[in-house]
Amino acid sequence: MGSTTADFETRLFIDGKYVQGKGSPKVTCYNPTDGSVVSDNVHVASVQDVDDAVAAARAAFPGWASTAPLAKSKLLNKIADLIEEQAGLFARLESLCSGKPYKQTIVYEAPMAANIFRYYAGYTDKLEGESLPPDNGFLRIIQKVPIGVCAAINAFNGGIIMVSMKVAPALAAGNTIVIKGSEKSPLAVLAFGKLVEQAGFPPGTINLITGGPETGSLLASHMDIDKIAFTGSVGVGKKVAQAAAASNLKRVTLELGGKSPSIVFPDANLDVATQWCVQGIVGNSGQACIASSRVYVHRDIKEKFVDRMKQALDGTKGLMGKDVFAESTQLGPLVDRAHYERVSSFVESGKQEATIVTGGENPHGQGCWITPALFIDPKPDAKIYKEEIFGPVVVVSEFTDEAEVIKRANATEFGLSGAVFSQDINRAIRVAGQIHSGAVCINCCTMFDHNVAFGGMKQSGWGRELGKHGIMGYTEPKTLYVNMTY
Repeated sequence: MGSTTADFETRLFIDGKYVQGKGSPKVTCYNPTDGSVVSDNVHVASVQDVDDAVAAARAAFPGWASTAPLAKSKLLNKIADLIEEQAGLFARLESLCSGKPYKQTIVYEAPMAANIFRYYAGYTDKLEGESLPPDNGFLRIIQKVPIGVCAAINAFNGGIIMVSMKVAPALAAGNTIVIKGSEKSPLAVLAFGKLVEQAGFPPGTINLITGGPETGSLLASHMDIDKIAFTGSVGVGKKVAQAAAASNLKRVTLELGGKSPSIVFPDANLDVATQWCVQGIVGNSGQACIASSRVYVHRDIKEKFVDRMKQALDGTKGLMGKDVFAESTQLGPLVDRAHYERVSSFVESGKQEATIVTGGENPHGQGCWITPALFIDPKPDAKIYKEEIFGPVVVVSEFTDEAEVIKRANATEFGLSGAVFSQDINRAIRVAGQIHSGAVCINCCTMFDHNVAFGGMKQSGWGRELGKHGIMGYTEPKTLYVNMTY
């Protein structure tokens, strides 16, 4: 499934059409399986390009906001159908740029993206308001109105899913949007413009641009953007929030990092706990904010659990085929050389801070591949224990006391996800209720569902995406006072 530059779009999608970037820089995309060049001609949005995209969204906003709910719903459902029809296109582009196994997009990510669009297509006529009984001659009505022009800055690891998480609720609520895909894997995001054209969205409703941190900064500080949603690191998220506040105080949603704990009690089903904890660290090659990267295991079962986890992680090495388009390849490389070197440096420092049990090697001797690494007994201040690695590196620690392990699990700046494994449902719910994170799973981990809210506490972010809360984040409450005595 090789490709040439003629096989995919590298231009920006602004005001309903693909256009050349007005600046001279271009982004080069590399295939992380072997370091080969995928394209050296991906257009970078200049200041003028960003202004053009925002102006197109602003011009389209009044018409889109006043479009009948069922008409909006029809277009969103059409996008869902097209995502499913074009799943192979998105899978190929994600595999070329990020090394993601082709099968992963086909089986999981494209269907999830389509379902997100269908979910919010059903919400266009359900943004209910409120009314209070007349009091002192006045009727008070609260409406949910769109915010206006929105922008989104997406990370590299979600591709078409992240586009759907931001575009679908924003448009369902009546907003228009400018999306910036990651410079590490921009081609699938740019290809989404073809679906926008085919579905028949009004020009300017959805705009797609690419570029690095400078382009993201232009969006965060733009004076004519009313809301920005960002997915990425804590450090960059803080800069986005600062720029948003310093410019026009635009609304902000942040979905940031995580260092998610999984707690395995002595009565847990070890087969279940092992399966989920392995899946929670190797999924997307560990490049997931909800990755189960800290595992606390009761001392009585620690040896058994570590043995099982080592065996399971070693078994995943056979899933790392060199060809990410092959049916048998289920785990891919890290996204690029810079990230590979970063994760590798964590592995090396971890060898001084903890005991490595297995993994942390390049199985093919080329590209950005790394086998899942298992560490045990880290020092309290170990980098691999405290910092988000964003790779397939898991640290196992032992505990003996429930209150103690809850305190340790919460001793982090992050609060995105967590998990509890126990066959005592009372204990599981009790402990889950005390974990400070946006989601906690019981006898599973790293769950993600379009029907329910997704987001974090503490420095894992502001606001929520998905579910009812996701669309409410793209609305403002507006109060009307009606003088009933006039």
